[in-house]
Amino acid sequence: MNPKLKFDETKIKSYADCYSYQIDDNIIALKEDILNRGFLTKDDLTQIAYWKAPRSSIHVQKNTDEYIVEITKFALSTKCERTKIQILTNLDGVSWPTASVILHFFDAGEYPILDFRALWSITVKVPTQYTFAFWWNYVEFCRSLANNNNVSMRILDQALWQYSKENQK
Repeated sequence: MNPKLKFDETKIKSYADCYSYQIDDNIIALKEDILNRGFLTKDDLTQIAYWKAPRSSIHVQKNTDEYIVEITKFALSTKCERTKIQILTNLDGVSWPTASVILHFFDAGEYPILDFRALWSITVKVPTQYTFAFWWNYVEFCRSLANNNNVSMRILDQALWQYSKENQK
C-alpha cells in the first residue's frame, strides 16, 4: 500500500466542515458511558454495527452479552495493536471496518475508520481480504497525516469520507 492524499492537505478542515452523517450523533452519545465502563454492551454494539454496515448488523445478535463484554473489554484495554483490532473481528457481525469504528470512537488511541470512501481518498484500493499489515499501514499513514496537519483523527476521517462523497463516481 502506497497511500497518497488526493486533495491538498490544507483542505482537510474544509472537507470535514462539509461532512454530514446524521447517525454520528447517536454513536458519539455512547462514548462517555463506554469509556467509563471499558466495554460495549450488546445494545452499543448493535448501534455501532448498524451505523457502519446496516445490512450485516443483524449478525451482531448472534453474540451473547457476556461474549461482547469480554471481547470488547479486552480489545479496549490491551496495548497490543494487532490484538486490539483482530480480537474484535471474532464477534459475529464485526468485520475489520466495524472493528475500526469501535477503536475510532471508543479506544484511547487515535484510529481511523476503515472505509471504502476513505481509502479511495488516499488512492488505496479496498483489498479482497483485510490483514493486520494493511490496517496498520493505514493507521500509521492517517496518524501522520492528522499530526502533520494538527487535526484530530475524527476531523481527518470526516474529510476523507466527504472528499470521496463529493468526487468519487
